[in-house]
Amino acid sequence: MAPSGQLTSSALQALLQGGELAGSWTLDAAKSEVRLTTRHTWGLLPLTGFFRQFSGSGTITPTGGVTGVFTVAAGSIDTKNPKRDNHLRSADFFNVDRHPDFTLAVDAVTPADDGVRVTGGITIAGQARPLSFDAQVCTPDGEVWLDAEVPYNRADFGMTWNMMGMAPMKGTIVIHAVFTRQ
Repeated sequence: MAPSGQLTSSALQALLQGGELAGSWTLDAAKSEVRLTTRHTWGLLPLTGFFRQFSGSGTITPTGGVTGVFTVAAGSIDTKNPKRDNHLRSADFFNVDRHPDFTLAVDAVTPADDGVRVTGGITIAGQARPLSFDAQVCTPDGEVWLDAEVPYNRADFGMTWNMMGMAPMKGTIVIHAVFTRQ
């Protein structure tokens, strides 16, 4: 999803340390996307689910420090199959009655390899875990775009339901986050 113009780690380092990106940033949900990809039916069929509601904000200090929070409404999952979506919302998986949101708290974003390394913590279904992943960054038209593919194992978050081994434990959360300056 990133346009040409993806920043190298050295270009991003210069922007962060130069203070050009300093300030408060808000996620533009209309331009962003969060989806879950995995395989089902014993890994034979692809499955994609889009989260339709999410929000986020971040702060970049004049010296380049980055913090933020990204919240996803777990009940907004949409796999184009209402029966499956309701099951995903149940206590077998996301348990949205008790834990309506997933939260990613970002403690740092540092230049790394061909982009950035995002570190912080993630809470899904009431289970908190540290999280670190690589992402690509672009800065088109005064926005900051962050694109990442974050692998997950749902067992790490207590989601172990798996009738007859049909549902794989691993998948990917794909994030395209567009931030605008407040």
